[in-house]
Amino acid sequence: MQILLLVPLFIGLLVTFFSLPFWIKRAKKEGLTGRDMHKVTKEKVAEAGGVCVIMGFIIGALSYIAIKTFYFKSHDDIMEIFSLLTVILIIAFVGFTDDILGWKLGLSRTLRIIFLIFASLPLVVINAGQTSIQEPAWGITYPILLVIVGVVGASSTFNFLAGYNGLETSQGIIILSALSFITYITGSKWLSIIGLVMVFSLIAFYIFNKHPARAFPGDILTYPVGALIAIIAVFGDIEKIALFFFIPYILEAFLKIRGKLKKESFAKVNHDGSLEMPYNKIYGLEHLAIYILKRIKPSKKVYEKDVVYLINFFQILVIIIGFVIFKVDISKFPFLVMS
Repeated sequence: MQILLLVPLFIGLLVTFFSLPFWIKRAKKEGLTGRDMHKVTKEKVAEAGGVCVIMGFIIGALSYIAIKTFYFKSHDDIMEIFSLLTVILIIAFVGFTDDILGWKLGLSRTLRIIFLIFASLPLVVINAGQTSIQEPAWGITYPILLVIVGVVGASSTFNFLAGYNGLETSQGIIILSALSFITYITGSKWLSIIGLVMVFSLIAFYIFNKHPARAFPGDILTYPVGALIAIIAVFGDIEKIALFFFIPYILEAFLKIRGKLKKESFAKVNHDGSLEMPYNKIYGLEHLAIYILKRIKPSKKVYEKDVVYLINFFQILVIIIGFVIFKVDISKFPFLVMS
């Protein structure tokens, strides 16, 4: 009855989907809203919608533990799952604090990094960084640094590519789906299921977050999704390919640094809703996408959805290249086996 293991995926999806309308209504009532920067009217949209995704993910993951415990009579990987959930919850709290304080104010970079380091400790104490690429000379130092740098780096940079309806959500779906696929064929099926619980929760959220957005994810979603990418990489011992998948974010980080972390990803909005370059130089992949699209589209009109689709296409291309470079054997996936 392995089909039972699919139940947590749909629990995550349904919890997220049915809780979001209530959150949107309450967030608007309490004034927890943000301006949709790429709309002419700059209408108000419910913020921190990621709280529903995190709730769906946690409940979905707990249902997976329940199925393993009560039906399959197995306690394998339970400690790892609970440490993972602890990290996600702590980081979600950090993200929600940032959301409440506002994206212009938020936590200081130093304080945020301190909190994220603290959030990685549940992984450190169970030696989650024990990996095949560990150098013996480093001893215990390597796994500690691997976990801390991975969690802090991924969680704090995943929201660099942001500000466009559906962008953060669709990027999370794409990257986590790829990592879940890899962990499945490499034997870490529990990681694959946990990753897919988040993917299904994100799919439910995407319905409300895609253009035109009814809810924004907020840091309560982007921080945990970035952290989950790092956690799956560490537990699955797939740090190299996960880092390769993160190339768009590495490029984004360099472009943001080029702008001294002060240049925003938002574009200029014309009266017809089309977008223009906000600066004379490129300070983000979003700007680069606008620049490219302005030159290849016959109409020369670039819209918000175009930017999201192009960045997602680039991310998928990076993943395909990663599969080739790291020789991922897709034939091991049961649905792809040829008779």
